[in-house]
Amino acid sequence: MSRPKVLAYYFPSWHRDPRNAAWFGDGWTEWKLLADAKPRFQGHRQPRVPAAGEIDESDPQVFDTQIALATEHGVNGFLFDFYWYDDGPYLNAALDDGYLHAGKRDDIEFALMWANHNLTNIFPSAGPEVEKPILKSGAIDRAAFERMAEHIIEHYFSQPSYLKVDGRPLFSIYEIGSLIEGLGGVTATREALEWFDERARAAGHAGIHLDAIVWGFEFLPGGVTVDDPAQLIDDLGFGSASSYVWIHHMDPDTQTFPTSPWKDVEDAAFAAYDEYAKSLNVAFSPNVTVGWDASPRTAQDVEFIEGPYPWIPVWDPTPAEFERGLRRAAAFFEDYPREGPILSINAWNEWTEGSSLLPDTVNGTGYLEAIKRVFGTVHQDRGGAQTG
Repeated sequence: MSRPKVLAYYFPSWHRDPRNAAWFGDGWTEWKLLADAKPRFQGHRQPRVPAAGEIDESDPQVFDTQIALATEHGVNGFLFDFYWYDDGPYLNAALDDGYLHAGKRDDIEFALMWANHNLTNIFPSAGPEVEKPILKSGAIDRAAFERMAEHIIEHYFSQPSYLKVDGRPLFSIYEIGSLIEGLGGVTATREALEWFDERARAAGHAGIHLDAIVWGFEFLPGGVTVDDPAQLIDDLGFGSASSYVWIHHMDPDTQTFPTSPWKDVEDAAFAAYDEYAKSLNVAFSPNVTVGWDASPRTAQDVEFIEGPYPWIPVWDPTPAEFERGLRRAAAFFEDYPREGPILSINAWNEWTEGSSLLPDTVNGTGYLEAIKRVFGTVHQDRGGAQTG
């Protein structure tokens, strides 16, 4: 089996954005939430302090530093959380101004994961029982979808460093329910995705490799629960499926609050991965998660009690526990071999969700070193050849 391609989800909320300025004040970024975070229970590791300080990811030189750090530790590429609503992009400067203008950009691949969920005001959440206002709906109609698709084809698929699967640009979609709701049903969604593929072919590409994030099918329009995810994925024309984060696959009723054993979440994730690998008709790519702590997105002057996200348990695994997950992922690929295996990591820089490969002042480069120990470093060409 070939070495899996290691892709880290990149959360682009560490630069100034005009929407955030309008909503939260000029200059606001999630660095403020991180800086304001406090320990919410005994032994709670907050605030997290990035070793590099509060960087501006829209600066190409800053992105060069991130690219070098990633490639030195065996990370092949970034899966950018990509936000596009009915009226256009959000949090796009990390990609457009930072990565795409970085001198080292061709040293690492990138692809888009459309984060098409509702954007709710959890910056911070006022309380566990306080309704979270919706800032933007994740369900967009066909016209907005077409504007997004044309933009992606022109500005991103055309980049030489864009990641391809079997020669086709990879495009991953986070929330299948929002996709179907916005486009008006399964048939209409299939037609829109086929149109996207045709437009990509007309632009000179071999088509699109569509990847479905498998989670939350209970959130389909009308409260419909999908009994057969494999059939839905087939009906929509996806070429593969993957996972975004471990906590998507656990039963929250089995967890204790305010913290819970990380091994329980790990076991739940890999049990789900086994099921997906056996039941889906497309290749499934697993995920390994660095940790989870969304408490910086809660109001720090409100008692930390259990409730809906972000008022949920905290998991703070050590680099050694993270490495155990990486080794289980390596074993997964031995059990379910495939051509061109892909492993996603959540995440490169989800500081306000406690899931960051980037060095902090406690663990240093420990999580990155774990990737290097398990999978080594990698040199690759754009044709996909890899050497460890």
